[in-house]
Amino acid sequence: MNTARFKGRAIVAAFALTTAFGAFAQPAKNEIRIGNTVPYSGPASFYGMVGHATAAYFAKINDEGGINGRKVTVISLDDALAPPKTVEQVRRMVEQDEVDLIVNQVGTAPASAVRKYLNAKKVPQLFVQSGSNNFQSPKEFRYSSSGLMNYEFEARVYAKHIMQNMPNAKIGILFQNDDYGKDYVHGLKQGLGDKSKMLVSEVTYQQSDPTVDSQVLELKSANVDTVILAAYSKQVSQALRKMIDIGWKPQIFVSHVSAQVNPTLTNVGLNNVVGLMTAVVVKDPSDPAFHNDADYKEYLAWMKKYYPSGDPMNASNASIYATCAAIAKVLKDAGDDLSRDNILAQAVKLNDFKAPMLLPGIGMTMSPDNYNLFRKVQLMRFDGTHWVAVGSPVGG
Repeated sequence: MNTARFKGRAIVAAFALTTAFGAFAQPAKNEIRIGNTVPYSGPASFYGMVGHATAAYFAKINDEGGINGRKVTVISLDDALAPPKTVEQVRRMVEQDEVDLIVNQVGTAPASAVRKYLNAKKVPQLFVQSGSNNFQSPKEFRYSSSGLMNYEFEARVYAKHIMQNMPNAKIGILFQNDDYGKDYVHGLKQGLGDKSKMLVSEVTYQQSDPTVDSQVLELKSANVDTVILAAYSKQVSQALRKMIDIGWKPQIFVSHVSAQVNPTLTNVGLNNVVGLMTAVVVKDPSDPAFHNDADYKEYLAWMKKYYPSGDPMNASNASIYATCAAIAKVLKDAGDDLSRDNILAQAVKLNDFKAPMLLPGIGMTMSPDNYNLFRKVQLMRFDGTHWVAVGSPVGG
């Protein structure tokens, strides 16, 4: 989709529903307004699909009669993953567009830049597309919650698996030099505990770096045999390609935010990444094993009708589909009380919610004192075609 036509603003009506928007221009009491910032432009524009998928989901909801009879308007603005731009766009949505809540923001740093502001305004900042502790600290920031598995939690799961199955491993981690990457380092060290000497190399990259080639060479020179890539899709693909180029074959664990078969792994060549590991909570829509599932069929029909320009095989679209189902449940449970406090109150009542496209044994749970949405995750190993479950869902 050509995001330029929206000038950074995507409304639910944008998805072949442009004639319907006039029907949404009702008094605010008959409308629910959802705000969203994503990188439609810039180096992380791959994640612009989060905004498109969010708008597409609520277009479907509107066609089905809305939520408790109210139409949902999604206002999605481009921030290019740049925190100063995020601040500008979020203030606009809160103070001019008067959104009821902010959802599915992309990126730890951008969403963190407006966390204090939104909490001061008591605007729910729900299901941020980040697993950072920044959005799992209800005592300090009760209006901000995460929509992804906790990064530290994920890293602890990897540490536990490595210690049990590779007790002599020499671990190296390549991580983005911000809160996102640093959470993985913290979690890895927590998980290793008194075995922390297994971590022999910590290498950072900046999101603006053209490649991570030098960082990969630094890890190899440290005699690392097990690598954790706490990186976005672009950098993961780059790192994997460089490893292939130099003939280096360590055991690799990839952050779940970049574990898409397409495009992350297809950019490298699926036959080149056999044995890669990750932890996930969502069914991989590219895996034929799920293609007879009722929720997969509904997901595919949704993609074809409401987001035809999107890639239905991209697991990130399936993840947003599941998250939006949780958002819709929260709003439905709020009933006629759409105050921001009541919206938040319903969110923290989620209890093992089985959103469509979640893996068996995985549910969404929140409580007033614990915003870690996923208490169990599924370890996966790539077999050259798709992700294969390793054991049952585990905790960290």
